[in-house]
Parts: sequence; structure tokens; C-alpha cells
Amino acid sequence: MKVLLLNGSPHAKGCTFTALNEMVSVFAAEGVEAELVHVGHLPVRGCIACGQCSRTGKCAFDDKVNELAPLFEAADGLVVGSPVYYGSPNGTLLSLLDRLFYSTSFDKRMKVGASVVSCRRAGNTASFDVLNKYFTISQMPVVSSQYWNNIHGFTAQDAEKDLEGLQTMRTLARNMVFLMRAIAAEKAAHGLPPLEKEHCFTSFPDGL
Repeated sequence: MKVLLLNGSPHAKGCTFTALNEMVSVFAAEGVEAELVHVGHLPVRGCIACGQCSRTGKCAFDDKVNELAPLFEAADGLVVGSPVYYGSPNGTLLSLLDRLFYSTSFDKRMKVGASVVSCRRAGNTASFDVLNKYFTISQMPVVSSQYWNNIHGFTAQDAEKDLEGLQTMRTLARNMVFLMRAIAAEKAAHGLPPLEKEHCFTSFPDGL
């Protein structure tokens, strides 16, 4: 089992890292390989809808997105962590995720997804919802915990005092390991769910 964790905070060792690192400790204890990558500080630009990825199999902008693509493909699970900015995830992280999910053509079905949000006070549930949408459009099961996957604090020291938040992260990691193993066992026994031959794409003509 492999899990890729993305720290979408500009701060390498801040609140978001504290939450994600709590999960890493559980993965290590469960014998799951975990790679935590800091991305929130990078100058990542947004998608320009050029369509080159459909021809070349990678994003036209050869940056961290293309580096992460093979790690994502090899992973059984993806954890995306972000602080809250104006009631939304970090814009750098959203630009990276837009391009990472759109430019990669490998099958993401049944990879397990989890989002983690850190905030001082509010905006956490709105940000949580935004991040989960990357998983649900990709047929990736979303793992849950004993509470919404957030931790509170203005500094890493604050986050370390949020005992409920830290416990939520540990529970999330354990649930993620269980779900990944269950999916792997079912996939080995019966394969992935069948896909319909044609993908329906609804686009209404003008005037309707």
C-alpha cells in the first residue's frame, strides 16, 4: 500500500503539516508507505485549457504537476491538505490539483481520497467540500473520520493542542488503510467495477 500526501500550505511545518504528519505516523505503524510532499509554497500556475495534455499525456507546463503524476498513479490513496484562505483552500493547491487531475489520463477509479483542512476559526467545511470534489468526479472513494477532517490553530503549536483534531487525523488514517486494503482485496478477487462502453456527455443546443 502506498499513500501520497500533499501539503498545500505555504508553511512546510505549520498546522496543515501537523495534521498530515499525524496521519503519517499511523501509516508507518500499519506498514503503509507514505510520501508527504510540500507543494503549497510553489509558483504553480493555473490551467489554460490548451488541450496539449490530451495529445502528449502530460501538462504543457513542465513543473511539479508532471513530477507528481507518476507518484499519484502509483499510489493507492491520496491525501490533500490545505489551510483556509477566505473560506477556500490555498489557490496554489487548487491550481495544482486542477492540472494534476485534468492532465493525467491514468485510471483513478477506486484510489482512496481524503482531504484535510486546517483553520484558525472558520471556513473549514467550505474548503473541505471543495477538495472532496476532485475525488468524487474521479470515482475515488472518499474516506471519512469521526468528525470532519479539520484541525484548528494559528500555529503548529496551536494545532498540537487540538487533541480532537489530532485524533480525527489518526482515525482518518486508520480508516483509509482499512478501505485501501478492502478495495485491493476485492480488486484482486473480482477486478474493478465494469464501465459502460460510451461516456455520456450532455451539452444542450442553444435555445433549449
